[in-house]
Amino acid sequence: MSDTPDSAVRTYTEQHRTAFLDDLAEWLRIPSVSAQPEHDKDVRRSAEWLSGKLAETGFPVTEIWETPGAPAVFAEWPSQDPDASVVLVYGHHDVQPAAREDGWSTDPFEPVIRDGRMYGRGAADDKGQVFFHTLGVRAHLAATGRTTPAVHLKLLIEGEEESGSPHFRALAEERAARLAADAVIVSDTGMWDENTPTVCTGMRGLAECEIELSGPGQDIHSGSFGGAVPNPATALARLVAALHDTEGRVAVPGFYDGVAELTDTERALFAELPFDEETWLRTAASHATAGEAGYSTLERVWARPTAEVNGIGGGYQGAGSKTVIPSSAMVKLSFRLVAGQDPERIQEAVRAWAEARIPAGVRHRITFSPATRPCLTPLDHPALQAVARAMGRAFGKKILFTREGGSGPAADLQDVLGAPVLFLGISVPSDGWHGPDEKVELDLLLKGVETAAHLWSELADALR
Repeated sequence: MSDTPDSAVRTYTEQHRTAFLDDLAEWLRIPSVSAQPEHDKDVRRSAEWLSGKLAETGFPVTEIWETPGAPAVFAEWPSQDPDASVVLVYGHHDVQPAAREDGWSTDPFEPVIRDGRMYGRGAADDKGQVFFHTLGVRAHLAATGRTTPAVHLKLLIEGEEESGSPHFRALAEERAARLAADAVIVSDTGMWDENTPTVCTGMRGLAECEIELSGPGQDIHSGSFGGAVPNPATALARLVAALHDTEGRVAVPGFYDGVAELTDTERALFAELPFDEETWLRTAASHATAGEAGYSTLERVWARPTAEVNGIGGGYQGAGSKTVIPSSAMVKLSFRLVAGQDPERIQEAVRAWAEARIPAGVRHRITFSPATRPCLTPLDHPALQAVARAMGRAFGKKILFTREGGSGPAADLQDVLGAPVLFLGISVPSDGWHGPDEKVELDLLLKGVETAAHLWSELADALR
């Protein structure tokens, strides 16, 4: 093997593979379940473990940042280059609940390696993907002969992502000066599949609400009063039916204002992915595709805004019949948002649309949950291209591009820091996030190490 930076990174990674995996297994044994109060001490222990390991890695600054909930970990490694760009890595150290009786083959907090995979809660989401940065930065230094990274490197690893990041926005705002960066790397995402390395370019935002309609002060006899007083369940059904038009578009006036439309280049790149609709439908446990006319399935779930009914109820739900006009009915709605949409404006538009359709005599209450903003980095952004080059060097393949249909706290960093958000993840759909037997493919995990090792030099050049 020739003595190139790429081969030097690979050699260093292989030489330190065993110790790296042993350390990761030690971290996975800490049941840092943020959603369960009985694990509060474990979440703190996880933060302390990571802080110590980052110091051992070489970060001269490691701190535990308190929040009203679980602690986050901050680390910083300044570059010796005075004009170096600043890059912030985001991830999380908390994990989803897990128990053997959920269907795990082994204890979820006693990681095991089988057939080239490490099984354990957090192996992929997100401890494994956070941890590859520790070996990655050391490989970067070894291959380049540097004593500090090519960029001013910062890490922010939160402890409440699996509980909805309730305090993350406030933490980012409070610590904005310490977190200031020219680019943000999010390692809490994945690739298309084991054979198709990809870079995600954005995530959708999210707005959610619950609409409650009330009519009579109690359930009343439909024979005595039916047809003469408003029925809140009927009003709710009409409201839900009006949510979309016949083309599958959301019918809320102003909903599409400002939406960033897909470019021809993006549509062509999506089409390059080895997407099989029948396989996708099986994964979705569904029997047909549906949605906004004029868009492919991938375009619908990645790049178009949506409105969905998440729950609906009202009136008698028991066996047999009960001929009443129900006193109330409710629906839970969620709106996935794309670049160009403002969650606050969407909330205002949804409220106005709903209130205009509620009949006289029906009282209402519309409650919105805290919203998440969408984020999108243009394909031609130099930092995004740097991530693709780094991944291409590690995988030796052409890198394709995806988006995420879901939502996360990454957009808060983009919003607060005013920096582009870039996604670097090596997890694949079969890793089973949040489910039993969560795992990470070890070969891909080490490709993540290599990608991170190449990334800092690539970003240093791209952000000059």
